[in-house]
Amino acid sequence: MTSHPALVLFLALFGLYSPVAALASYVPIVRTFDGSQIIRLALGLAFNVAVFVLVALWVGEPVLKLLGISTAALTATGGIALAFAAIPLMLGKAGAVEELNKPAEQAPEPPANVQSVLFTPVTFPLTVGGTTFAFCVAAAAEAGSLRDKLFLSIATLAFAVVTGLTMYAAGHVQRRITFKGAMLLDRVAGILLTAIAVILLANGFTDLVTARLDR
Repeated sequence: MTSHPALVLFLALFGLYSPVAALASYVPIVRTFDGSQIIRLALGLAFNVAVFVLVALWVGEPVLKLLGISTAALTATGGIALAFAAIPLMLGKAGAVEELNKPAEQAPEPPANVQSVLFTPVTFPLTVGGTTFAFCVAAAAEAGSLRDKLFLSIATLAFAVVTGLTMYAAGHVQRRITFKGAMLLDRVAGILLTAIAVILLANGFTDLVTARLDR
């Protein structure tokens, strides 16, 4: 049972995603949203992730070949995008730390709407990226039948549900955390996300160079 390809794919995606780390990265983003907006954000995230992983699973390999894009390039791009979002948090120039430096009478300005953050940075690269895509493409390549691929689809949909629930949980956490706790969480999330961005960049560029040398 533990070696079933669908279960292996789900565990690989779950481990790569790491809900606890993802929750910490979502908290600074959802701080300015109310309860109904967070529900919309969670549902939107689950939908985006479901589309992303299903596309990767069913048509990922031919699409990449058609566009001339490698998973290494996607990984490196995700690292760059994540770095832009994470470094200000790490330096205390965004999120709760930034709000502390504003005049008391100046209310924080929330994002225009959920859509302003749903795709970038929430869906990509905080939740899915080139490595996620690569996992799905590799699993699909090893599927021996349509039945196996359907089981893989169920696994990826379960993963999408996990991401939506994690976003929903982040909304509850941010409403209960103290201001000082939020400041600390901003810094910790910034450090963790910057480290993840560096790893993505290193892996992506390493794979790009390796692929070029192997030609």
